[in-house]
Amino acid sequence: MKSYFYFKLVVYSVSGLTFVINTLESLYVSVFNKPIFVHLYFIKKKLPKHKKDFLQDVSFYRKLTPKYQSYFEHRLVKFIRNYDFIERDGFKLTPEAKVLIASSYVKLTFGMRKFTSSTFNKIIVYPSSYYSAITQQYHKGEFNPGLKLVVFSWEDFLLGEIITNDNLNLGIHEFTHALTFHGKKSKDKSAKIFYRVFLEIIKFMKNPVNSSAIIESNYFRDYANTNALEFLSVIMEHFFETPVELKQKFPELYFKIERMLNYKAILNQQLS
Repeated sequence: MKSYFYFKLVVYSVSGLTFVINTLESLYVSVFNKPIFVHLYFIKKKLPKHKKDFLQDVSFYRKLTPKYQSYFEHRLVKFIRNYDFIERDGFKLTPEAKVLIASSYVKLTFGMRKFTSSTFNKIIVYPSSYYSAITQQYHKGEFNPGLKLVVFSWEDFLLGEIITNDNLNLGIHEFTHALTFHGKKSKDKSAKIFYRVFLEIIKFMKNPVNSSAIIESNYFRDYANTNALEFLSVIMEHFFETPVELKQKFPELYFKIERMLNYKAILNQQLS
């Protein structure tokens, strides 16, 4: 009987402690718009050397301090193991392709504690633009929440990684769509912050003064005006590729994205 009593006492104590911690963090998030901590790993996963070499092609990774590079690598390994990569139309998924695709997602979510998403479980890669039987059009990429998949044209994905100042980045664009859906459904603190700021951006867009300024500036490509989801994905491309210019032209949008991704707290202090 005593053993059972002590067991119940431990269970109730742990439950009570968990409740207190969650309550305190919820208060912290409501005040500071960021989780109390992001990176905490008891055992960090590592890439084999021949795969890790591909990370030198990722400028975001190169700018991190060694400690944060190890965090990035850990998340990269978890991402590659967590999602199914599928080849289409004769495309061969090399280790380099997997590392670069995963890196696109990891840098986007590097300021979030829970960075994986259940809104997709497959990543399909075509060699170039592909024909969709659903839309009866050719696509460079897409996020399909119903089928839980993200699709890329490798040719266009790679162009987005090679040309880093044209504000066209297919990986960032499609993964932002996935994160927006994730933010709406998930109870995770980082996801809630992401979606809360997304709603702020929608409100920003609906303001006649702001919408006129956006249109008259000709700064964002026309596709951004399709809907709020596309607008967010296009802004995110600007944030990662030409952040200084975005901050100069639309500082309010820049700081919203910075808060949405917890970018300032996690990365600005760690970039070497």
